[in-house]
Amino acid sequence: MALTLQDKLVVGISSRALFDLEEENRIFETMGLEEYSKYQIENEHKILKPGTAFPLVKALHNLNKDGNYLTEIIIMSKNSADTSLRIFNSIKHYGLDITRAALVSGKSISPYLTAFKTDLFLSADENDVQEAINANIAAGLICSHSNLPIDPDKTIDQIRIAFDGDAVIFSDESERIYQAEGLEAFAAHEEENAQNPLPEGPFAKLLKLISMIQANFPESEAPIRTALVTARSAPAHERVVRTLRAWNVRIDEAFFLGGIEKSEILKAFDANIFFDDQQVHTDRASKFVPSARVPYRSTEQ
Repeated sequence: MALTLQDKLVVGISSRALFDLEEENRIFETMGLEEYSKYQIENEHKILKPGTAFPLVKALHNLNKDGNYLTEIIIMSKNSADTSLRIFNSIKHYGLDITRAALVSGKSISPYLTAFKTDLFLSADENDVQEAINANIAAGLICSHSNLPIDPDKTIDQIRIAFDGDAVIFSDESERIYQAEGLEAFAAHEEENAQNPLPEGPFAKLLKLISMIQANFPESEAPIRTALVTARSAPAHERVVRTLRAWNVRIDEAFFLGGIEKSEILKAFDANIFFDDQQVHTDRASKFVPSARVPYRSTEQ
């Protein structure tokens, strides 16, 4: 009987999100595919440095310890099979439990995300992330920050994931009111609709899946801890609380910041990944914690 991934947390990750391939990407962009392929083959035994998403992937492996099989990590790359050996040599070097891959030789990744039942896709390619979001798959554009230290040997006992609210966990419906009409209109709209659950955003399904995984463990031993880090403040917080209650979703920590800078909160939470829809927030946060921007869904389908 074939293995099914249907009841697993399936994370698709690009090679540039998992490893530091910025120099290799520069070769590809400035010198072309042939020179890039030649470089990768000539250097396939040189181990790549960890990339921004490396700590998260390493931590996700903890979900499979003690006989559990709760998550599956899949390399989803525009590399060809011929140029992928360096990636797999590096995976082996770091002891990562990644055995599956989709190597599409420059074609679109998006159709294969659905085929692999992907719950979360992380990539450094904006087009790939946008296509994933358009296909209703939670996806984040990994922010690269050279000053963010990444220790490949660090043990992470508990995965810590932080989410913005509007346009990430929830739809961008309320965010659009804020952008078009200002803070006062936004606050009035949210107060009037406090009893009405917010529509689901691109990460709602992922949050619900994480909450289901958490429910399998005593709260003090949960392998994943979540945080909501939002610019909302009272009275706009009530609709958020009631929405999460209606979804029967658990959020371990919630920060209603009312416009206060998020970076210090994320640093204190020690997030392994932070998702936000606004580049200004991910750029600042990426200096302290691994961060990923969630693009708005394109209306041009």
